[in-house]
Order: sequence, then structure tokens, then C-alpha cells
Amino acid sequence: MADRLNGTRILILETREEAQFSKLLAEQGAEVVQCPMFTIHDAPDPAPVEAWIRRAIEKPFDDLVLMTGEGLRRIMKLAGARGLDAALVAALAKARKFTRGPKPGKALREVGLEAQQTTEKPTTEGVIQMLGKLDLRGRRLGLQLYPDKDHSELTGALAAQGAAVDTVLPYAYDSRAADANIVTAIDDMAAGRIDALALTNLGQVRRLIEAAKAHGSEAKLRAGLERTLIASVGPAVSGELAAHGLRTDISPAEDAYFMRPLISAMAVGLAAKKPKVPVK
Repeated sequence: MADRLNGTRILILETREEAQFSKLLAEQGAEVVQCPMFTIHDAPDPAPVEAWIRRAIEKPFDDLVLMTGEGLRRIMKLAGARGLDAALVAALAKARKFTRGPKPGKALREVGLEAQQTTEKPTTEGVIQMLGKLDLRGRRLGLQLYPDKDHSELTGALAAQGAAVDTVLPYAYDSRAADANIVTAIDDMAAGRIDALALTNLGQVRRLIEAAKAHGSEAKLRAGLERTLIASVGPAVSGELAAHGLRTDISPAEDAYFMRPLISAMAVGLAAKKPKVPVK
């Protein structure tokens, strides 16, 4: 049903997929307040990524674990630039493929491959639990990582199972971007000009907290969040909020960690809460 969010102001913290999210929200009648958080860049030094690609081609992995769709796309971008994309896809086709949630699975399908298994929940803990049921002794395992995360628990668990883990980190975040926009967004929430903050990845939570601290606005941020509904796409984001002492007001039903279910949950949550009157 269209216009379920009519008359509401939704703040989104833009990263790589929020253009589509913004469009979906606008289709439901929301006024979308966009706040660019940071940009994603290829790894500063492509050499380790290229070396990983060449190892994968020369001796295909037994297992491949993808943590993000962005990661595989960046790997394929570099492979294409080196003329290795077809050889890499052929090599990855030989591996058992595991993904952290649905997004890496979508990236796999873009290159004609399918995941053999996906975590029930898109979290590192979910990956550890999924792979913990397998016999990995003596198996070569390619592991794609993502920035701003300590992956030692995951790599340690895989090594303890006897896997020979070969990691790659194919992209980096630009954490300096858009500080002024973030401070403005914090001011808007504190003034009651935002009905809901919609979060689609845990990096947004970290970036929001970091920018608030850097600009002396942490108290204002927490005050603003007290009067703003906080919508989380799933358990990874909700866990990051909880780690900072913040709550989750709205989240999709279990196993529905996508943008459309999040929007449906927001429509229900916001309908139960009378829109705020902005503070002048």
C-alpha cells in the first residue's frame, strides 16, 4: 500500500545502497532526509588483493566465505582490470561457497555463481556457527573481510577447525567524509525534526558515534535519539546499537533482514506514534 509513511521525516545515513532505500521510502510518502556518512574506496594498495586473486586462480580454494557483497564486487572489479575475471569465476565455481546473509549471495549470482549455504543471521557469529558444523581440516579457505571490524574471532575459529585461511580485504571506508552533514543530522534529531532514523548497516552506527564524539556532540546525539524512533535492518545493526547503550525501536521480523521488510516495520511503528511537532 502506497503512502504508508506519508507525513513522516526519515533520516537515512547514506553509504552504498541507500539510493535505492531512499527511493523506496519516498514511494511510501516519506520525506527522506539524506546524510552522506562516508564513501567506499578500493583497497589503497591493490597488490595484496591481486595476489589473493592469483592464488585463487592458480590453486582454487576448497571453500570461499564472503562477508559482504561489496567485497566480491570489488574483487571482481580488480580481476576484470587485470584480465583475470573469467579465470577467477571459473576457480571460485570449484569452491564450496558460504555467505554472511543474502547480500553476498546476490553478488555471487551477478557472476553466475550460487552460495551453497547462507547464515541464518547476517552476523560474524552466524558465520562461525554455520562453519562450526563443518569439517574444515586441511581445507584451503578463502575469506573476504570488510573494514572497521576485528575479525580475529572468526579467523581464530576457522584456524582452530584446521582450515588454512587466506584472507583478503578488498575495500576501505573514507571515515572523514561528511562530518558537517552528520552534525546537522544530530541537530535535527535533537530539535525533534526527525521522526525515525533508519539504519541499514553497523558501520553507520559507528560512524555516527565517532563523528559525534569528534565534534563534542555525543550528549546532543543521545538526547536526539531519545526523541527519535530508531529502526534497524537486523541483528548486526541492533547489536552495534546495544554495544553503545542505544536501543532498537523498530526491526523487521526474524529472517527478513531487507529494506522492504524494514520499511513495512517502520510504517507500523510510526503509525503507532504520533508524528512530532518540530521544535522551532
